[in-house]
Amino acid sequence: MAKQERAVRTRNAIIESAAELFDREGFETASLSMISARAGVSSGALHFHFASKADLADAVGQAAALRLGRITSQDTTDTLQSLIDATYALVRALGQDAVLRAGFDLGDGAGRMRSGAGLRRAWQEWVEQVLTKADREGALAHGVSAQDAAAAVVAATAGLESLGRHDPRWLTADALTRFWRLLLPRVAGTATLRTLRPSGSRGMWRGGEGMSA
Repeated sequence: MAKQERAVRTRNAIIESAAELFDREGFETASLSMISARAGVSSGALHFHFASKADLADAVGQAAALRLGRITSQDTTDTLQSLIDATYALVRALGQDAVLRAGFDLGDGAGRMRSGAGLRRAWQEWVEQVLTKADREGALAHGVSAQDAAAAVVAATAGLESLGRHDPRWLTADALTRFWRLLLPRVAGTATLRTLRPSGSRGMWRGGEGMSA
């Protein structure tokens, strides 16, 4: 059992180190020797767990997908608020979690990840599903389609992710709150709008106020 636990710790350390280097140096620049040195393991130990850098990139992508899944799996009775809260969780995680950042970035490169369609696609599909549900519930404003609203949310979060790589101020609650204060009056129905908290309902950075305040 102790040997298995050590193997799991070693594998996780390699994945974390690879993600940090993929995120900081780029996939092409980061070498297996750099990754093993950062993880504090021998080259042989790295190759025991991963036969190639492509295998390692795939493991980083899978780890990132699990983290994104935790963000999008929170249940709430308020469909639109669940979307707002998920964007806060995502933006905060992108600012703190190299595995998640690397997972999003690796999904853009042909041949880098072989596990599914990548995180950007998974995020887009989830946003579309949530807004389709909100539309069925009558939560969207008259004339607003779920597809158009999803396009705005996905584009905004992708933009914050990209800009945040160069300026961390984009990966803050303030940046996201400004977006939701602008968007919500245009996409949410009047009755729904009064119940929503554009700064998030879970106190991830700070408490929020309803749009009616």
